[in-house]
Amino acid sequence: MTGAIRIGVGGWTYEPWRGVFYPEKLNQKKELEFASRALTAIEINGTYYSTFKPDSWMKWRDETPEGFVFSIKASRYCTNRKVLSDMGESMDRFLDQGLTALGDKLGPINWQFMGTKKFDPEDFEGFLKLLPKEKDGLRLRHALEVRNPTFDVPQFHDLAAKYGVAIVYAEDDEAPEWPRIDAPTADFTYARLMSSREDEPTGMTGQELDAVAARCRAWAKRGDVFAFFIAGAKVRNPAAAQALIQRLA
Repeated sequence: MTGAIRIGVGGWTYEPWRGVFYPEKLNQKKELEFASRALTAIEINGTYYSTFKPDSWMKWRDETPEGFVFSIKASRYCTNRKVLSDMGESMDRFLDQGLTALGDKLGPINWQFMGTKKFDPEDFEGFLKLLPKEKDGLRLRHALEVRNPTFDVPQFHDLAAKYGVAIVYAEDDEAPEWPRIDAPTADFTYARLMSSREDEPTGMTGQELDAVAARCRAWAKRGDVFAFFIAGAKVRNPAAAQALIQRLA
């Protein structure tokens, strides 16, 4: 069975996209409505820094079409700490803000760790034990974005698999020290592609996009895929996402 492949970008409010991705005279209030019909997923990044009111989550749900999915970046107060198992209160605050109002548009939660955070098996298992499998009757899918090479070891892969969480495949040509882990630890794959370039109208060459499409098809053989063009040449990321969606159609 092949999983669904959803492709998108990080966020939807970015001034340089106006007149490039968004039509010149599009009302700013309609940008999410437009983006959610050009793409198939968006990673909400603002949740890394702050919380939002339930009304915001319901508004985002109602402005987007059926089948569209939001992934959510977890609060930095959960992951940027010395002892991860102490994040319980911060995790509750993050999960209780109203994100389950998205309903079936709620995608995976990306728990991103700083590059200085090293792999400590006991520390990370304490963290994984706290991650709930559901909230308000909705399944929660968790992905771990680690940025220290100490994580690229079988012990970490096995620990992620034990708890059924995905390890984010993060690709950034400007950060070669970050581990690029492609391990089937969950029933879905989460990828963050951060190597788009401004001199390419679609962020990457056609050959590079073909390679990404092939990788996404391979990932889909083991479950749903969520792939986001993030950072890099941000102005080109919507075009890269649309070009990849066309290749996968």
